[in-house]
Amino acid sequence: MPEAVPLARVLVPSMTAPRPRLAPIDASRDALVHITGLEKIYDTKDGETIHALKNVNLDIGSSEFISVVGPSGCGKTTLLKILAGILARSSGEVTMHGRSLTGPSREIGVVFQAPVLLPWRTVLQNVMVPVEVQKRDRAEFKERARGLLAMVGLAGFESKYPGELSGGMQQRVGICRALVHDPSFLLMDEPFGALDAMTREQMNEELQRIWTESRKTVLLVTHSIPEAVYLADRVVVMTPRPGRIVDVVPVDLPRPRTLAMHNTPEFGRFVARIRAHFNSAGSLDA
Repeated sequence: MPEAVPLARVLVPSMTAPRPRLAPIDASRDALVHITGLEKIYDTKDGETIHALKNVNLDIGSSEFISVVGPSGCGKTTLLKILAGILARSSGEVTMHGRSLTGPSREIGVVFQAPVLLPWRTVLQNVMVPVEVQKRDRAEFKERARGLLAMVGLAGFESKYPGELSGGMQQRVGICRALVHDPSFLLMDEPFGALDAMTREQMNEELQRIWTESRKTVLLVTHSIPEAVYLADRVVVMTPRPGRIVDVVPVDLPRPRTLAMHNTPEFGRFVARIRAHFNSAGSLDA
């Protein structure tokens, strides 16, 4: 398989020089997204009411990396879908760039738990779906799509179909699809869960690199506390349903971060603080 191309080189080719240590984000001052009093209530077919989210309040700073952790069923994915504009909220307010977010936006890219690829389209055609939907210049973005596929180790697979790929390879195609139109806000719902441990670590490093170089705003939903700490400026901790924010943990580890940091006492203290919320009320994967 061809050598992977660094993600930052694909997305921000002009930024090749090392960057200085990044200043921390002040979300209250430079917020891209405001979430105020957000609630989501589902009415089931048998007449029951499920309170998925309750009084969620959060400012997400421009260029900030946020990780969201919580027990299964706490509303993490519901929150992500509301931010993506594909699920209506029951009450509360969500604004982006000062405008109410009421539907999908070309400034938002989404990576779901499952890749949801179109089986009758090739890998390259699947990656190009957002470009076609948004009626952008196909020639311009086709080269970008090829570069992204090379970055995730799929150069040479452009003409293959999803049924010819493994589950992990399909998810990599889904990641490329979310990035191809260069969104300013990237939402990721457990995107690396289907990957083996070594590939997942490599993708964590590449995701850190894109954030460092492009300074996109990222919200990552994950069940892995170490992954959340490794990647984030702040880790948002949610309670069991109805999902509320019980803690927001600033992660002041220096950047760029290395996988070796997982073994340091400083890293362990962040992991322990987050894990302590679930010792009695629920559980999270390590």
